[in-house]
Amino acid sequence: MARKHFETAVLLLDCPDQPGLVARVSGLLFELGANILHADQHQDHELGLFFMRVEWTAASVPASSSQTDAADFSRLVAAFRAVFTPLATSLNMRWQLRLTGQRPRVALFCSQYLHCAADLMDRVRSGELPCQVALILSNHRNVEPLAAFHGIPFHHIPVAPETRAQAESTQLRLLTEHQVELLVLARYMQILSPAFVAAYPSAIINVHHSFLPAFIGARPYHAAHQRGVKLIGATSHYVTTALDDGPIIEQDVARISHRDQVEDLVARGRDLERVVLARAVAWHLDHRILSFSNKTVVFD
Repeated sequence: MARKHFETAVLLLDCPDQPGLVARVSGLLFELGANILHADQHQDHELGLFFMRVEWTAASVPASSSQTDAADFSRLVAAFRAVFTPLATSLNMRWQLRLTGQRPRVALFCSQYLHCAADLMDRVRSGELPCQVALILSNHRNVEPLAAFHGIPFHHIPVAPETRAQAESTQLRLLTEHQVELLVLARYMQILSPAFVAAYPSAIINVHHSFLPAFIGARPYHAAHQRGVKLIGATSHYVTTALDDGPIIEQDVARISHRDQVEDLVARGRDLERVVLARAVAWHLDHRILSFSNKTVVFD
């Protein structure tokens, strides 16, 4: 996705569905002098919920990138927050306003397999993913040379059953020190404790090497081969306290046959893992995802 040369704001909201919600949000932005660049909405009729994503900026900003325009945009954002807050309260909305000029600080967690971590670092380096990789944490040292190549701080934190609590305490301290906003588990083969997950709600993205909910756990390619499946897949999802059961963000599949061995499934699956994890991270950074009822709405 092409990056804009000017800053925009992204409003994400969900609330009980009722007539007139689109008009009320867009009308308020119009009255404040905002320019809506993109808007999308979704209704969940079964649950009676409404979801909306609106990307907007000051009307003058796309024409140039002067300091005056930046100041106009800042004033507009402040005015929107002041006016929208009571409206959102009256409509029982959950909402968040994100600015695209802010580059979130991300931590990568990985273990021995490096294909996903390497792919993400390349995408960040090329500007495809608008974020900063603040640090890399691993229970192995395999990724240390790659982190050094990219100039990213690396921390080796071994994890064993008897040291798990201490390891997570160290990890959380480092995440706080580096002001990390998003955690990406790039084939990190450790289970996070409920307390750790609770510290980053809807801000930990994992990639699982199967088409969930099939074949959860540590050896899904072996299980898929034993079952004789004809499709293998990969899944990116938000992490919750239930193993491999968080809200699914993205999935993809590849067709296989009886001729393929476990090694073939692993090789094909790694390509899928790279793609679905990169898409999930990109959509999170673009503020395109809303989670609800252990599902996600991913706006175009």
